[in-house]
Amino acid sequence: MFSLPFLPSWLPSLPSLQWGSSLLHSVLQGLIGASGVSVLNSLLKVYFFVNCANNPERRLEKERLQAQWASLEMVHLAGLALILTVLGARVAALVVLEFSLRAVSTLLSLGKGSEGERLQLYLLSQYSLGCGLTCGLSFLQEGAPRRTLSLLLGLGLATLLSAGARRLCRHACQLYEPHRRLQRCGVCLGLLAGAPHLPQLLARALAVAFAVGNLAAVALVNQDFPTTSDAVRFWMPLVICYALLVIYMQEEQRQHPGLQSQVQTLLVRMGGLFVLLLTVGCWLDLLGVLLSLLGELWCLAGSRTLLDLCQIQDFPSQRPSGSAPRQSQPQPSAAAQPQDTAPS
Repeated sequence: MFSLPFLPSWLPSLPSLQWGSSLLHSVLQGLIGASGVSVLNSLLKVYFFVNCANNPERRLEKERLQAQWASLEMVHLAGLALILTVLGARVAALVVLEFSLRAVSTLLSLGKGSEGERLQLYLLSQYSLGCGLTCGLSFLQEGAPRRTLSLLLGLGLATLLSAGARRLCRHACQLYEPHRRLQRCGVCLGLLAGAPHLPQLLARALAVAFAVGNLAAVALVNQDFPTTSDAVRFWMPLVICYALLVIYMQEEQRQHPGLQSQVQTLLVRMGGLFVLLLTVGCWLDLLGVLLSLLGELWCLAGSRTLLDLCQIQDFPSQRPSGSAPRQSQPQPSAAAQPQDTAPS
């Protein structure tokens, strides 16, 4: 008879999704990666909302941020976790390396007054951040004797951070404006004073996450090459082609900013990965590229309002004008005062 222990032998064998304990590890890593993306998205939304609330001219954008449903955020989190769970390690590693090269080139070309482009780069890093977290966990936990327990503890910490960031976002969207006027809420006063420093905090956190993700990605990709010369033959054309591709994409985005340009750039990037893996990958890697395209579009759809705000030239706005110190009225000079002239 057909028995349950022989069920895995009838199921398809995927390198990144094997049945048993490896399946549990893949699910845990996908959930941790999706939770990290949720933290980034929530903190960016808090930053954008506080700046819109402080500027009366951004009332429509503020209402668009308030109109987003919390249930859709949970659907977005679950869908992203599923994509990161099924995605292959090699495709995830290439996505991380490709974004890191693009981010370094973008940051080197930015000037001092390009805060909107930096925020846009943070928004576009969501899916790559999830891939970097899963790659880093897969590399660091490989062969660990208590791997399941470590991943469970990591998932617990990631869940706490994600829940706290979403709670902060809901608090800001619902109560920031009345609490700012009353000046009685420590959280909202902290946002009023500390919101301008959120991009610097996120930049440091993303730098650490992508540094670990890049090391893990290079190690995971090099496992497929028996010798160093084979790895060099793979990396040299990859770096040259992507350097040229990054320069082309930056010029296109500066000339045609907007969501449509981001989608076109995404199609070009994933097309380049698809052609590359046609030569050195397998058919599962090609499916992983299509899955990565879906994941990138999934993250872009959830950040459409924030991407529109990045296109505003005078964003981020400054504090409300009402908080500026009042200037003292000039005192009339002695020469302007009437003098009584008595006749001699």
